[in-house]
Amino acid sequence: MAWFAEHQRDLPWRNTKDPWPILLSEILLQQTQVSRGMVFWQRLFERYPTVQDMAASTAEEVLLLWQGAGYYSRARRLFQLAKLVCAPISEGGYDGHLPVTGAGLQSLPGIGPYTAAAVASIAHGESIACVDGNVRRVMARQMAHATPTTKQVQEWADAVLWTADAGNWNQAVMELGATICTPQKPRCGACPIASSCEGFSNPLRFPAPKVRAKKRLDLMCLVLLDPDGRPHLVQRGNDGILASMWGPEMAEQLDVTSYEYVGEVHHVLSHRDLHVRIWKGSIEQGIDESTVPLSSLDQKVLKRVRGD
Repeated sequence: MAWFAEHQRDLPWRNTKDPWPILLSEILLQQTQVSRGMVFWQRLFERYPTVQDMAASTAEEVLLLWQGAGYYSRARRLFQLAKLVCAPISEGGYDGHLPVTGAGLQSLPGIGPYTAAAVASIAHGESIACVDGNVRRVMARQMAHATPTTKQVQEWADAVLWTADAGNWNQAVMELGATICTPQKPRCGACPIASSCEGFSNPLRFPAPKVRAKKRLDLMCLVLLDPDGRPHLVQRGNDGILASMWGPEMAEQLDVTSYEYVGEVHHVLSHRDLHVRIWKGSIEQGIDESTVPLSSLDQKVLKRVRGD
């Protein structure tokens, strides 16, 4: 705790006990690096300083502000969460108040055990331990355990939790994993708990890396541009990897017989390896792409067609 008090990063959501900005940060940082997450957090928090502000917005606007952060299902679930929280209790909502307990928070869309524990402990002081990838790595090295299960990591986190200040304790352990006990180049000489670390002599052995097989997905894409270079864009459905986002027509099979082949772009997601072949054609009038949410893949496709 003394180490955390001296060395913690100055992050804007650490200057409040308001659960809404804390929740927003936790959802953003699930699959986004802190340096990039801060940019999107600032953008979203300025527009939606309260959960009521987001609930009064639209899913499309939330996605537009989220554009570039990736993993857009997080944005869709966050908007659903805001609508639910702000609904009347008589309609199954929470009258505009986020639940204060970890158990209550887990009842909301997109909130799992980690996010619930983080918000409940940091905002409300609940004595509940967080487990994320950073905590798992700290535990694995402390115990010299190559393949700890989620249950084993949670039991360890529960056992070491300093209940008098669970919020700062959870942040301290996560901060240690993020800045000192890092995956590839741990700074063991600067670690405040090195003396109890059973994996100190060979930290890179713990935990053993997870092997994740990526599924290749081949797609076809048709980009139609008007005389001013504006594309024809459609909003996708509620399912799939690019759900609710806008973009040119894209599918596993398209009729592109009369169009010009442009080339292929490669795009990597966490569990998908996308190979997109692109054709182009013309249309009388497109739309201003800055007015709708586009995924990074769609932006990459449009750049390829324009030769950027």
